[in-house]
Amino acid sequence: MSTDRIPVMIPWLGEEEAKAASDAVLSGWVAQGPRVAAFEKAFAERVGAEHGIAVSSCTTALHLALVALGLGPGDEVVVPSLSFIATANAVRYVGAEPVFADVDPATGNLTAATVDAVRTPRTKAVLAVHQGGVPADVHSLRAACADWDLPLVEDAACAIGSTVGGKPVGQGALIAAWSFHPRKLVTTGEGGMITTDDAEWAARLRRLREHGMNASAAERHSSSKPVLESYLEVGYNYRMTDVQAAIGLVQLGKLDAMIARRRELASRYDALLRDVPGLTPVRDPEHGQSNFQSYWVLLAEDFPVGRDDLLAALAEAGVSARRGIMASHLEPAYAGHPSAPLPVTERISRDSLILPLFHTLTEAQQDRVVAALREQARG
Repeated sequence: MSTDRIPVMIPWLGEEEAKAASDAVLSGWVAQGPRVAAFEKAFAERVGAEHGIAVSSCTTALHLALVALGLGPGDEVVVPSLSFIATANAVRYVGAEPVFADVDPATGNLTAATVDAVRTPRTKAVLAVHQGGVPADVHSLRAACADWDLPLVEDAACAIGSTVGGKPVGQGALIAAWSFHPRKLVTTGEGGMITTDDAEWAARLRRLREHGMNASAAERHSSSKPVLESYLEVGYNYRMTDVQAAIGLVQLGKLDAMIARRRELASRYDALLRDVPGLTPVRDPEHGQSNFQSYWVLLAEDFPVGRDDLLAALAEAGVSARRGIMASHLEPAYAGHPSAPLPVTERISRDSLILPLFHTLTEAQQDRVVAALREQARG
């Protein structure tokens, strides 16, 4: 067994992020403040949105998006089961019910057809995911949702820097939610963002993340006169700190380099795996380009070893791969929850795995990953 273990992901963090965080600490302003505002502005500009609202995680971003839409008990929201469980959980947070739809086998994303197959008169919204950075066909989804008079929320947790039709994922979205978890390209440790073009929604979302206050802490502290705040509705404590935002601003400046490197590595994986039988790698869809937040491969049903045994063999070879995207409807938290048949979701979830991909991955490490896969493919 190799002692030089190859991790599945390493965030690209360095001295610049450390200095930015230190400067924030030394400034005396460590809670939500001017760096959060700067990060919001820079992030919104990057994805082509009018407004950015920084929050504590993508999960809280999804929750607030559904609150803003006024969803509640008795409502249904169509979601992919093929997603991290937070996507479905956010629907339950507002008292609504997630309705699981199947996905496109090539992209792992919802399509207008898979949504249409499960929508009912109780459907009040669609929550689409850009899975693993692979962009969903939002032009078709947006058009279909407009025909159905349904709002489309985009879970873009993994998709910063991915594109649809040459435009950034998030541009033109009614409302989108983003993640800055360490597995994502841009990280702040933990943290999230909501983007929208609607000024009224943005103002309300800013209040909701801060207990429903009509004046933020930054506004109160920057005023030369006493500000007596009011609490306009029941809100939440979903704020981002200035320390996190300081790191995020540095990370955002590295994004183009991150995407270029990940796409280079993904292309090299494609070339190295081309003659390995029984493996179908994730690829760009016709309608856009992925940032390759994850590089996953789907095993043929007659692959010599099962996915879990393959993960174990890779671990023995010093390669830290991960199972593919989970199927939320199969988790204990959703035991007994009604669901239509989801054959594509279950196939992808059962037979896929995520390979190591990070900015500093070397060709020698990548060669080791491929060699371990080749050995198992031979049976």
